[in-house]
Amino acid sequence: MKRMRGEKGAALIEAAVTVPIILLISVGIFEFGRAYQTQQVLTNAAREGARVAVIEGTTDADVRTRVRDYVTRGGLTTLTDGQIVVQRTVPLTGSSTASSVEINYPFQFMVLNPVVRLVAPTDTTTGAPITMKAATLMRNE
Repeated sequence: MKRMRGEKGAALIEAAVTVPIILLISVGIFEFGRAYQTQQVLTNAAREGARVAVIEGTTDADVRTRVRDYVTRGGLTTLTDGQIVVQRTVPLTGSSTASSVEINYPFQFMVLNPVVRLVAPTDTTTGAPITMKAATLMRNE
């Protein structure tokens, strides 16, 4: 088949348009998968901390240590004391109480944030870390 003169670079232009879109979608899938994995590690770390908090005789430092160890083993950066909130006497219905552990973790997209900053360079909140939160409440025995 003979091509027309005006169609010589059509395939190149189509590739130049579609390849960046496919790459952006692929990177977005990976980034949101990493965010989901981070949320799962934080949720499990809060559960581990709450399990320690309901044991009689443990301190808040023991709870924070367990949470930090779990987060570190999960591949995340170390948390500070201000990012781990422990409450020992949360009132429940009746006369029982509960312990709660809340984790606040700053999550940063690795690839999507720079791309967003290219699109909106003047916005100061664009590309800033988002705060992921995980909380667990367990009844004291």
